[in-house]
Amino acid sequence: MNLKRRHFMRLAGAAVVGGGCAHGVGAVTSSSGTMQLASSSTDKWARVRAEFDQDPAYSNLTGFLLTPHPRPVREAIAAHRDALDKNPAMVLEEQFALAIAGKDNFTTAPRTAAARFLSAQPEEFALTDSTTMGLGLVYGGFRIGAGKEVLTTAHDHYSTHEALRLRTAKDGVKVRKIALYADPSRATVDEIAHNLEREIARDTRVVAATWVHSSTGVKLPIRAMADVVAAANRKRAADDRIWFVVDGVHGFGIENVTMADLGCDVFVAGCHKWLFGPRGTGIVWARREAWDQITPTIPAFDGPPIAAWMQNKVPVASFAVMHTPGGFHSFEHRWALPAAFAFQSEIGRADIQARVHELNTRLKQGLGKMDRIRLHTPVDPNLSAGITCFEIRGIGNEAAVKRLLERKIIASVSPYAVSYVRLAPGLLNTPQQVDEALAAVAAL
Repeated sequence: MNLKRRHFMRLAGAAVVGGGCAHGVGAVTSSSGTMQLASSSTDKWARVRAEFDQDPAYSNLTGFLLTPHPRPVREAIAAHRDALDKNPAMVLEEQFALAIAGKDNFTTAPRTAAARFLSAQPEEFALTDSTTMGLGLVYGGFRIGAGKEVLTTAHDHYSTHEALRLRTAKDGVKVRKIALYADPSRATVDEIAHNLEREIARDTRVVAATWVHSSTGVKLPIRAMADVVAAANRKRAADDRIWFVVDGVHGFGIENVTMADLGCDVFVAGCHKWLFGPRGTGIVWARREAWDQITPTIPAFDGPPIAAWMQNKVPVASFAVMHTPGGFHSFEHRWALPAAFAFQSEIGRADIQARVHELNTRLKQGLGKMDRIRLHTPVDPNLSAGITCFEIRGIGNEAAVKRLLERKIIASVSPYAVSYVRLAPGLLNTPQQVDEALAAVAAL
C-alpha cells in the first residue's frame, strides 16, 4: 500500500513539475447563482426566500449569526465535494499545477469574485476561514513599532479585543480603548468623528474599529472616520502614518459600497453571515502599501511559494497568496464562494441594502412605540444596518428570548458584558414576520 501511494505521488509530482495537470479530473463549474427573479418586488423577495431550505415552522430573525446556504451555494459546494470525494489527490494536484503555471484555478476564483464585488484588485485579497481568523492574522502580524499604540474602541467584539490582547502579551504593544459615543441610540456622525479625532495621539499607529456593532446595532460612519485618519496622516511622515483597520462583517452583504467608498486601509470579514457565503469562509482586503506592513503568520500553501521553497529559495508571491493561511481547508466551501457573490449580485446590491434597511426601520419604529421598550440602536439607517438591539423593562434578556422562541420567533442575546435582546430581519424575512415579532414583544 505504501509503495503504491509513493508511486502515485511521484507521478502526480511529475505532472506538477512538468506544468501539466490531470485534465478533466475533478473538473467543476461553479453555479452561476441564476434565479431568474421575477420583475415585481413582491415576487422577487419571495423567489429569493425560496432559494433557502428554511424550517417554515420558525421565524428566524438571527440570520446574521450563521448563514443558511442558498441553493446556488449548496449546488456549488456539492459539485466541488463530489469531485473531491471521487479523486481528492488528483483534484488538488491539478489545482496546484495551475497555480504553478500562473493560471486561474479554484483558489484564484474567490479572490476574483470578491474583487469584482468590491471594485478592488484580486491580488489585494487574502482568503481566511472567518472574521476572527482574519483579525488575528492582521493584528498579530502588523508591524506596530516600539512605543506605538493601537487605538480601538470599547464597543468592539471579543475577537478584536482578544486579538489585540494576545498581541500585547506577545511583544508588549500598547492598546488603548475609547468610547466613540455615549448613548448608542442617539449617536451621531459628528460625535463619532469628533471623539476619534480627539483621541488620536502622537504614538497612534493603528486605529481598530468595527463597522456594525453587534452589541448595540450601531453602524459606524467608516468614511467619516477614514477622513479623520487621513487628516491626521497629512501632518505625519509617510513612515509614521496611521493605518485604519475595520472589522466589516455585519455590513458586508448589506451595504452597497466598495472599498474606495469606505476609505479604510484594511477590511476583514467573514462571508458566512449577511453575504450568505459558504460556512467557514472569509476575506481580508488591504491596500498594497498596508499589506507591506503585515508579516504573514501562517505559511502559504499555494503553488508559487512552495515551488520556491522546493528550489531552496525564499517563498515570495502576491499579497493574496502569501497572506492566505496554508494547510488543508474545507476546499469545497472555499471554492464555492464565487457562487455567493454571484447570488448577491443577481439580486442587486442596492435592492438588498434597501430591503434590509426597510425591515429594520419597520422593526425599530414599532419598538419605539412601546412604553416598556428601551431601544439601543439608532433609527437612522445611516447609523444602523441589520441588527436591532433593545431591552424590555421588567423582563431579563434571556427570558425574553426564551419566551419569543415559544412563539416560534428566533431572537438572540448579544454576548457582551452589557447585553441586549437582538432581532435582525434580513432577506429571509417578510414585513409580516417583522409585525408578528413586534406583536410577540408587545405581548411580553
